[in-house]
Amino acid sequence: MDITSATSSEKPTLHLLCGKIASGKSTLSTKLGAAFRTVIINEDSWLAALYANEMQSVADYVQYSARLRNALNPHLVSLLKAGISVVLDFPANTRTNREWMMSIIKESGAANRLHFLNVPDEVCKSRLRARNAEDTHHFAASDKQFEIITSYFSEPSVDEGFDIIEYR
Repeated sequence: MDITSATSSEKPTLHLLCGKIASGKSTLSTKLGAAFRTVIINEDSWLAALYANEMQSVADYVQYSARLRNALNPHLVSLLKAGISVVLDFPANTRTNREWMMSIIKESGAANRLHFLNVPDEVCKSRLRARNAEDTHHFAASDKQFEIITSYFSEPSVDEGFDIIEYR
């Protein structure tokens, strides 16, 4: 039996990532994306390619991220309905973002895994500073921007309907 027939009956999965800046979301998405019949859709890569010069503030990020979500929504549903699992490397850090993600799950009929990276702020800030110094990431965030963005962070709860996997 070849690998295609062995896995063709498995339900495609939408993998979601919840964690503060520099908690390890993109690193985990790379690992998850290595699975058979799985693609990674990375928000930072798309935003950098489409809007890098226009994104100067957190408000800009919110505006362009919403545009990107609207554009990708039907594509994500199509991939999942076609039997392709998706690692959605967008932050599932607010209830509003997670509601959008749940709408994709419901429309596509896919399974889901919400990977919650529960990492302390100081660890994230240390990683963020190192990442900024290496200049290897599409976007650099200051400690102040970390604080602003983190103020909107909302831990996922079981009442939202996700299959939550927590990493500490």
